[in-house]
Amino acid sequence: MENGDNEIPENANEHCPGPQSESAGKSDSCEGCPNQEACASAPKGPDPDMVSIFERMATVKHKILVLSGKGGVGKSTISAQLSFALAAMDYQVGLLDIDICGPSTPKMLGLEGQGIHQSNLGWSPVYVESNLGVMSIGFMLPEPDEAVVWRGPRKNGLIKQFLKDVYWGELDFLVVDAPPGTSDEHISIVQFLKETGIDGAVIVTTPQQVSLIDVRKEVNFCKKVELPILGVVENMSGLCQPLSDFRFLSLTDAGKQEDMTEWAIMYLKEKAPEVLKLFALTEVFDSSAGGGAKMCRDMGVPFLGKVPLDPQLCKAAEEGRSCFGDGKCQVSAPALMEIVEKLLLELKVSRMEDAA
Repeated sequence: MENGDNEIPENANEHCPGPQSESAGKSDSCEGCPNQEACASAPKGPDPDMVSIFERMATVKHKILVLSGKGGVGKSTISAQLSFALAAMDYQVGLLDIDICGPSTPKMLGLEGQGIHQSNLGWSPVYVESNLGVMSIGFMLPEPDEAVVWRGPRKNGLIKQFLKDVYWGELDFLVVDAPPGTSDEHISIVQFLKETGIDGAVIVTTPQQVSLIDVRKEVNFCKKVELPILGVVENMSGLCQPLSDFRFLSLTDAGKQEDMTEWAIMYLKEKAPEVLKLFALTEVFDSSAGGGAKMCRDMGVPFLGKVPLDPQLCKAAEEGRSCFGDGKCQVSAPALMEIVEKLLLELKVSRMEDAA
């Protein structure tokens, strides 16, 4: 596997601008780098790989980044289910996982244990369906528990290689699942894709302030690099599930738990059977400050909607399947589909099913 290290040396400092950059050897990040003198004196010119990236991306109509300010907000779940939804509408979809250190996409798409194949056209994505292909470093690791201990330049080299060497063919959508934060990988993917026409970013948050503080940074990052914000998704927006799926407990004076589920269900069946048809909703995170919707109003960015914390959606992600097919995700699937519809409107794209 190439790492793109012939462009950025593996022993370079973090935030290396690249030997071909006008600031090579001169920027603050170059201080103390063993390559500083060589980079400063090397001839400069356009990056030849950008031509290859431009050619690859020319067959992709829409490119969407999925970002988050912090980890653990369900960004990869949203990326996976967005890809499933678009593919179910008969679009040609690619999902590119650039979370180098935490590649969860193979599991969430049911592709664990799969490997990448190479042809004369380049690396072939791993396909879930004929119209849904996936690329991730997770397919390259010899063991699923293998840690990727790479500096920024090597990560950036692999991202570039994904963009120039993966043969997607004709795509309607390329969904890029990025790591949390605003670091090297984010700067690189925006820089590499900008000239090819990138539609914008979907930003994922949870309702509480500790998440929204970081998401505000993500919004400001997008504004700084002139990346359009397609909208914000508030994930895990309250635990919601059928009352009959809950366990019921009683607590003794000593704090010991006793399972009363069987008794409670039988009691409700006898006394109030209609109650068992209801869904119960409770706030898991503190959203008293207004959550994602208020943040969007304050910062002037679109709000795409809320997705409840649905145990059935969590199970679908663990099992690597779509939440839209079997009717089990009764509360999360409609919420996600409404977000997809809003996203298509934001992109001014008509539904493939309707056009057929």
